[in-house]
Amino acid sequence: MNTTTHTLVQKLWNYCSVLRDDGMSYGDYVEQLTYLLFLKMADERSQPP
Repeated sequence: MNTTTHTLVQKLWNYCSVLRDDGMSYGDYVEQLTYLLFLKMADERSQPP
């Protein structure tokens, strides 16, 4: 696993911990994180090269 992938995975698990600590269930925070990743990808694709 390269550094960028490792960093992304670590950030994702940190967000999971925050959401879980706020009382969200596993399914709920997976849904929310998937939505955030989708928005991030859409934003990156809309930027000029």
